[in-house]
Amino acid sequence: PMDDQMHGTHCAGTIAGVGNNGVGVAGVAWRGVRLMALKFLDSGGAGRTSDAIRAIDYAVAQGAKIASNSWGGGGSNPALQTAIEYAEAAGMLFTAAAGNGGADNDLRPNFPANYQMDNVISVAATTRKGELAHFSCFGSTSVDLAAPGDEILSTIPGGGYGLLS
Repeated sequence: PMDDQMHGTHCAGTIAGVGNNGVGVAGVAWRGVRLMALKFLDSGGAGRTSDAIRAIDYAVAQGAKIASNSWGGGGSNPALQTAIEYAEAAGMLFTAAAGNGGADNDLRPNFPANYQMDNVISVAATTRKGELAHFSCFGSTSVDLAAPGDEILSTIPGGGYGLLS
C-alpha cells in the first residue's frame, strides 16, 4: 500500500531495518523478521472501523503473530473488540499506541489501546531523555509500557531517512 503519511515505512525501518551493513538504521528485530503492510487509513488519517477489522482478520488468516497498531481514538466498538479477541485466540500479540492527545487514558479511554485483554499492549511514547513525550497519552492502569516515540530516526518512503514522532 502507498505510505502517504510516511509512518508505516518509518515503523518498518524501526522494526526491521537491516543492521551491521553500514547503511541507514538497524531495526530492533532485523534478523528473521517478516513484515506485512496493511493499510486502512486514507491520506488524511481517517478510516472506518470495518476496514480495521478486515485488516486484523486478514493478518490473523495469514498467520501474523504480532500486530503493530499506530492508530486509534474514540470509543469502544463491539465488533472491533471481537476482532481483537479473535486475534488473541489465534495467538496474536496486539500492540496499540496509547494515543497522541496527551490525555490520561484512565479517564478518557482511547481504543483499541484501552481494551483490557491479555494480548493488547498499550504503548506510550517517550523522548530521547526517557520522559513521556508531550503528545503521548498515558495512564497508570490503562497503559502498559512506554517506548521511544519522539524524534526517531528511521526509513522514509523513497529510500531516505528522517526523524519522525
